Amino acid sequence: MGKQPRSKKMKSIVRRANAFWSDPDAFQTLCNDLGPGPFASVVFYATPRVDFFQLGQDAQKKFGAAIIVGCTTAGEITDQGYDQDQIVAIGFPESHFETEAVLVEHLEFVDIDRVLDKIVQNRRNLKELHPRWEFEFNHLLIDGLSTKEDEFVSKISLSLGPVPLFGGSAADGIDFKQTRILHQTQVYSNAAVLLQFRTKCPIQVFKTDHLVPSKNHMVVTGADPENRIVTELNAEPAAREYARILGKDPEQLTPFTFAAHPVVVREGGQHHVRAIQRVADNGDLIFFSAIDEGLVLTLAEPMDMSEHLKEELENLSARQAPDIIWACDCILRRLEAQEKQMITKLSNLMVEKNVIGFSTYGEQFNSMHVNQTLTGVAIYPPAEEEDA
Repeated sequence: MGKQPRSKKMKSIVRRANAFWSDPDAFQTLCNDLGPGPFASVVFYATPRVDFFQLGQDAQKKFGAAIIVGCTTAGEITDQGYDQDQIVAIGFPESHFETEAVLVEHLEFVDIDRVLDKIVQNRRNLKELHPRWEFEFNHLLIDGLSTKEDEFVSKISLSLGPVPLFGGSAADGIDFKQTRILHQTQVYSNAAVLLQFRTKCPIQVFKTDHLVPSKNHMVVTGADPENRIVTELNAEPAAREYARILGKDPEQLTPFTFAAHPVVVREGGQHHVRAIQRVADNGDLIFFSAIDEGLVLTLAEPMDMSEHLKEELENLSARQAPDIIWACDCILRRLEAQEKQMITKLSNLMVEKNVIGFSTYGEQFNSMHVNQTLTGVAIYPPAEEEDA
């Protein structure tokens, strides 16, 4: 697609690597490019085609005491920008990072008090290990088909205190059948894993989107909140009414339509996307995040994606160039970029600013589950290393 490889930085703190999933030497390529450890943790994002169990086994043997986590994706962000059919590895050296992890299985039956206690204890342990390191953040990976992201991230926020969180919902391409979470050597569905970091590196956790609310409103008059299904909008069949407002044929609604014409709700003085995943066979609309009767949905209009992303990434580099920008990017942003033939332009921006990550079924930001956003953390060199 005309993208140019990112020039390798001589002294990158956070290590990054990627390899094509079917390459028989893929794992060795990842190890070679990550370089020597020891690592506090290694994070893997990979196409659903990958044998995740084998990946976990190989990683445990190679990286020893490092915490190993990962998930399946709807595409990857590599040193080529938007990419696909890749395994991405991100290594966090012990010299600059300390990590703890909390695995949560069976999201519908979570013992939330136990989880909260574990998060608080981990944070205490990290502080005791490195009392002079000033910076903390959290990264959450969660099954993007569980329908439990909103509830889970809201509950665990009670134990996070002032420590910021970003994360992504594990994906399954655009098949929406099964996502997988990797923790150490085991693979899970209907699960989540929280990585808690303490570091000497300054950080900035962020969330951004390029959407502006319009004056077109819809009221949810029929819904199945547990399954994130809207049956009626404005007392009309949901898909048909959504299509009418757009001036489109309801039989022609596609993921590209939803990416280009998202709906938002107003909460806490801000608008947040409630992204549509697909149309059910009966004409209901299935959403990526929480939905309920009585909600007022507002059609949003997109700004220029390229100009907006350029401005946001430059803001993260205003005072200091990040060592890396670790990002979770909604699949709907990628679909919109594809529809508007902007993949190459956006990819070049991400390459220039050292962005790495994956395309998600949704994003987590502090206490909220959101959609159609780019969330992440910019990680900067410590002052003494920047001066050097």
